[in-house]
Amino acid sequence: MKKILIIGIGAGDPDYLTVQAINALNQADVFFVMDKGVAKEKLIALRKQIIERFVDGERYRIVEASSPERRPDDGDYRSAVDELNRDKQRIFERLISEELNDGEIGAFLVWGDPSLYDSTIRIVEAIAESIAEGGGEALDYEVIPGISSVQALAARHKVPLNLIGRSITITNGRSIAEGFPDNVDSVVVMLDSQNAYRHLANDDLDIYWGAYVGTPDEILIAGKLRDVMDEIERVRAEARRTHGWIMDTYLLRKRERA
Repeated sequence: MKKILIIGIGAGDPDYLTVQAINALNQADVFFVMDKGVAKEKLIALRKQIIERFVDGERYRIVEASSPERRPDDGDYRSAVDELNRDKQRIFERLISEELNDGEIGAFLVWGDPSLYDSTIRIVEAIAESIAEGGGEALDYEVIPGISSVQALAARHKVPLNLIGRSITITNGRSIAEGFPDNVDSVVVMLDSQNAYRHLANDDLDIYWGAYVGTPDEILIAGKLRDVMDEIERVRAEARRTHGWIMDTYLLRKRERA
């Protein structure tokens, strides 16, 4: 039997790794590292740094593969994502079939936490089900949680994610562009490539924004949304030009009435 470990490695700082994650790293025979091109070299380097720092001995091997890019969605985001995940599944299937021997343990190191805006769990589950349906040798898998950018953002800004007794919503840029959700005071926004917070400029909101949280390139900005949104957009664009990529998250919160 082959086994896959889906390990959450945290939001950027190697110190975010949990003891459970470190123990899981030391079980793996093969680490699968997905390469997304020059713009993501730092993310690949971080994974290798984590392996070298926390894995005892050198009995493991690292296998790199090119990760497919999502095509422009042309208004059908779900279809584009489904196509991307099918492409990833074919690559994962090849890696597990050709690079992982029977009785070995392979590991995918997932940025942040595998349960939040990541498809690795779904893809590995689909592969395991496909193997079972085809009568092949069972594929076992385990998920190890990690510190997400959501938790890291709140910690770096020294704020709680929720107000006392109140709800919090985690959503994406597409959804927040449609308006602030009803019946919540706090909203965490991920995957916002279009500065969707600008649609809420007339709302009485505070924003806690962070890019590359937990890394040496970390940037933090906080304040009343309408007062700092231009600065965030400017800094975000400059950081993207400098690094070739951007990974940011922000918390929006209704301002408490005096």
